[in-house]
Amino acid sequence: MSYFDYEGNRIFYEETGDGKPLILLHGNTVSSKMLASVIPLFSENYNVIIMDFLGCGQSNRVCEWPTDLWYEWSKQVVALCDHLNFSKVNLIGCSGGALAAINVALENPERIDAVVADSFEGLNANASITEQIRIGRSYAKQNEGFCSMLKMMHGDDWEKVLDADTEAVVSHAKTVGEFFHRPISELQSKLLLIGSAEDEMFPKGHYEKLFHNICSQTTFAESYIFEHGGHPAMMSNMEEFVSMCKEFFD
Repeated sequence: MSYFDYEGNRIFYEETGDGKPLILLHGNTVSSKMLASVIPLFSENYNVIIMDFLGCGQSNRVCEWPTDLWYEWSKQVVALCDHLNFSKVNLIGCSGGALAAINVALENPERIDAVVADSFEGLNANASITEQIRIGRSYAKQNEGFCSMLKMMHGDDWEKVLDADTEAVVSHAKTVGEFFHRPISELQSKLLLIGSAEDEMFPKGHYEKLFHNICSQTTFAESYIFEHGGHPAMMSNMEEFVSMCKEFFD
């Protein structure tokens, strides 16, 4: 197992394959283990790197998760690039990982060639969606399959990880609101927005409105919405998703 130091904590990462660096970023509540099935499909063409954000998976636990969570996650991605001496990379982020990926591109345009942002909430936190997430996770703790999945992702302390994540999501919505520190109009990297029309996380029509809004603010963005599939699109439409990303990066 490989780790790098970030502000006195160890962050887990793993590399597979050869070629241009492609970093895959997991979303909230999960770890890089969620990406296991898609790694072989990308590593045929790229040097694929996965990581566990601090507090998740095989990375160190922290006493308190930062409120500005996805901006903080983006700093961890940049630290990984520094550790591996990467000058330019492509990024794919799912859900909360997509927010981190866009933050990296906005804050460090010189480090990024292209970003795929899969299945994310938007430009700003939505109070009703945040409450839905909070309630949904509380009920999910009663689901044996959900609990077993999180235990596989994080280990025996999975519930503490879930609660810390939820607290950060709720705190961000109340005190920060915006997911990015810079406007999308400042984007200088290619951005592919992907989602599924049947995504159970968000209201019907969510991606149509969000993607139209983003694409109207920058010429660097394009979008695609799968007719079917759940959250995230990478997992529910895997083969087509991978093919689309490879074409986009090339």
